[in-house]
Amino acid sequence: MDANRYALEVIPSPPVFPGAASPVMSDETLHCRLAAIIQRMQQQQIAQLIIYADKEHGSNFEYLAGFIPRFEEALLVVNQQGELTYIMGNENLKLVPFARNPGRCLHAPLFSLPNQPMHGEQPLDQLLTKAGIVAGERTGLVGWKLLTGRMFDLPHFICTAAAQAAGGEAQLVNATGLFISPDNGARCVNGADEVAFYEAGANLASTAMLAALDSVQPGVTEKALGAQLNAEGQPNTVVTIAATGERFAHARLYPSDKRITEGDRLSLTTGYKGGLTSRAAYVVSDVDGLQCHVSDWLTRLAIPYYHAVVSWLEHLRIGITGGELYALIETVLPKAHYGWHLNPGHLVADEEWLSSSICPGSAVTLKSGMLLQNDIIPSVPGYGGCSIEDTVGLADAALRDELANAYPDVWQRMTQRKAYLTGVLKIRLPEEVILLSNTIGYLRPFLLDKRRALVRQ
Repeated sequence: MDANRYALEVIPSPPVFPGAASPVMSDETLHCRLAAIIQRMQQQQIAQLIIYADKEHGSNFEYLAGFIPRFEEALLVVNQQGELTYIMGNENLKLVPFARNPGRCLHAPLFSLPNQPMHGEQPLDQLLTKAGIVAGERTGLVGWKLLTGRMFDLPHFICTAAAQAAGGEAQLVNATGLFISPDNGARCVNGADEVAFYEAGANLASTAMLAALDSVQPGVTEKALGAQLNAEGQPNTVVTIAATGERFAHARLYPSDKRITEGDRLSLTTGYKGGLTSRAAYVVSDVDGLQCHVSDWLTRLAIPYYHAVVSWLEHLRIGITGGELYALIETVLPKAHYGWHLNPGHLVADEEWLSSSICPGSAVTLKSGMLLQNDIIPSVPGYGGCSIEDTVGLADAALRDELANAYPDVWQRMTQRKAYLTGVLKIRLPEEVILLSNTIGYLRPFLLDKRRALVRQ
């Protein structure tokens, strides 16, 4: 890769859209989600589902319910007839009347917090039977990982109760793939209503990130940057990162009182439903500010990485296989030289990482309605990292027309982002690529220089 193909230029910052409204998905969308799950149950001959949720692992539950159980566990039982039963702890019983797909409610005090009242406690297997689990029927357990074989990621006491209610362990199958399999998971493809909902989170993350980048100066604390990254009181999908210098001192994951020093490496990350934005670079004004042992960082790491991101964006299209996209990154940014080891790209939804087909030899094709994060993480010993992770999507002509007609504000933002990418950054995007984040493709490698960014020549 010829480093002269990219250069630092004085350019305007990307447009941002603070204060954008957060759409509420329609009842029709939530009902369609339930229908999509039931269709997959029928295809795979699964008579009944037991869907697990807790605060960290609630997205498959939330996909149908519209909420998570906050700080307790919960179960949602679904059968092929579309009957739903919510099994809830003490402090989440009150949420069930607001469920987007209505169902009856059963009380499970054992899901409550330690030492809370256990009035009305019943064995969980009996509750599952009351919820409609029929013995002798094929029963799917839904956690949050695509495990193979007879493996389940639900707590053991729930698996035991499920086996008892279903008539034995032989009746249990891992059914998480109904939701998140990158080939045919219901949650992997979004309609216009869902794209508009998730765009709000991607817009929020990238708007907050640009504000934080503009505030980077020696003497600013990690906490000050973290406060800008945590926006509008919305729940984060990942731990917010504002880390200067060496990370993880005293096993600390969160922004601290440490102050930025010129010459530091700096990592910033924030994520909300539908999108994460991450940046990593050096706190210097130009290449002369880099310490001598990393003085070639721009050409050794940052520009090759940027070229990989540009290549990823320009080759992304409906119908490309995950294996083809993986091979592209292996060609332009060889793993052996640049140290990345995760999937170079993955699907995004309520959680930052849904699943990914982008792996060696994958024949799974990317489809209209998929939302993706360009998650390529180089790691070269002795050098600070470089990162410009953001969220994009794929939309065929029909989905683009629906977005433009039903969500003109969202579509206008997407149009402005694309105009910036093509007109200012000179990145040639396929027509079906839609942009949910504001900062896609925008890399300031030297964080004290707020005017210059890398641009293709």
